[in-house]
Amino acid sequence: MTDVPAPDPTDVPAFTGRRLLYAVTGALSAAHTPFWVNWLRSVYPEVSLRIAVTRTAERFVTRQALASISGADVLVDAWPQEPAVHARHVELTEWADTFVVAPATLGFCSRLANGLADSPVLLALQCTTAPVALAPSLPPGGLDSVAYTRATAALKELPHVTVVPPVPGLSSTTGRWDAALNAPMPAVMAAAEALRSSTAPAGRGVRP
Repeated sequence: MTDVPAPDPTDVPAFTGRRLLYAVTGALSAAHTPFWVNWLRSVYPEVSLRIAVTRTAERFVTRQALASISGADVLVDAWPQEPAVHARHVELTEWADTFVVAPATLGFCSRLANGLADSPVLLALQCTTAPVALAPSLPPGGLDSVAYTRATAALKELPHVTVVPPVPGLSSTTGRWDAALNAPMPAVMAAAEALRSSTAPAGRGVRP
């Protein structure tokens, strides 16, 4: 992992969504999530933001930090242990008009591509028709792996999903520039908006 580059203040892509679910999975770059949550709140103040983190993401970023910065509760992407009145995945599907997964691990991308739905966020992504932007973060060798190649090929067949190409990065393990880090959030939001524009039926406006 390398330092997060400071975004250009003028590099704020248009975004017409109003309810964004930001899912964080267990790559080391999840540690940068508070920076990007603060950026999202600053540049899109009219957007309602909800955050979900996987159990493995909690190794690198705390829910308390994200809740403090976002001003909202942070969900754990796991089935509740106690009986629940409402199905969390249905509620997420109904609420969000845009989904962003950043960083998206190789495991998460592969599970989504293979139709798995073993967590609330994964099941919501399988059931939604809203734009889903995945920003993969991969270890050395991951970008050229058979698993990633197969996953991205399958994901391209899903009309509501876009995969934002990762950027070269410094591996904290090897010390070499052989990692593939998730793209900066401006690129992810631009990709989500481009997907919305390409899939929206003529005459359909933004959901209230």
